[in-house]
Amino acid sequence: MFPIIPANTLTVVSGNQEGIFGYGHIGSDVGMTNLVSNTGVVSSDVSIVGTARDSLDATQYGEDKGIFGYGSTATVCSITNLVSNTGVVSSDQAATTGTARYALGACSYGEDKGIFGYGGWPALSMTNLVSNTGVVGDDVTGVGTARAGSAACEYGEDKGIFGYGYSGSQESVTNLVSNTGVVSSDVAGVGTARNGLAACSYGGDKGIFGYGNVSGNWSMTNLVSNTGVVSSDVAGVGTGRESLAATQYGGDKGIFGYGYYCANCYVSVTNLVTNTGVVGDDVTGVGTARFGAAGCSFN
Repeated sequence: MFPIIPANTLTVVSGNQEGIFGYGHIGSDVGMTNLVSNTGVVSSDVSIVGTARDSLDATQYGEDKGIFGYGSTATVCSITNLVSNTGVVSSDQAATTGTARYALGACSYGEDKGIFGYGGWPALSMTNLVSNTGVVGDDVTGVGTARAGSAACEYGEDKGIFGYGYSGSQESVTNLVSNTGVVSSDVAGVGTARNGLAACSYGGDKGIFGYGNVSGNWSMTNLVSNTGVVSSDVAGVGTGRESLAATQYGGDKGIFGYGYYCANCYVSVTNLVTNTGVVGDDVTGVGTARFGAAGCSFN
């Protein structure tokens, strides 16, 4: 006889245990990575193969692997690098797909696939889907406001959301991604319009946007419910900065890391996010201080 499970007792499925920050700029582009343990501890620099670049993004795919994509070297590019389920970054994929761009967003959807979207310059709105084997698809005609410097994260276990950015002015608009990778029309923005922020999932089925540039660097956050509703600004914690990265870790927690807060003021500081979306104070940084890095979860 099967046990009877009372209503409202199902546990939300948690995500990956570990994360990775990769690439960035320190006056020149760099290719190192820093792994994030399942307790939120960031490792020392790891040298990697592949083209050094900045202002790229990354997403989980295949349930336990990741992919870094696009970005800027001396010129914008559409290079991608796969991340194994042990955090090892591969050399550049032979095939480059989609419009070269930087300052874009990326997140997972459908539980085992990913999506890159938006970016610039000039501001763009097209997207590129990532299969569960890490293959990047051709450009999909963009939906919503073309913009650069946005961020994206998963919510609701199998859906995604792109938010904020710069279209010629600061934006707070969001665009939801269905569990089949379809991007919705603009949803009126909530919270302070800004760009250069980062986002990640937390709590198993929710998300968080944090930090960014308004008319200076800010540390406020905006929580995303498990139905994709964005909350009002939450007072910021930690060093206000932009061009930072974020990733999930520990199954249901998140971490913001790196970025800059003034010209040549690069940081490696991190801020942990609990499974209820509370952002912690600055944690002394590990690894090379830089901006324009990207992050995603794996394993």
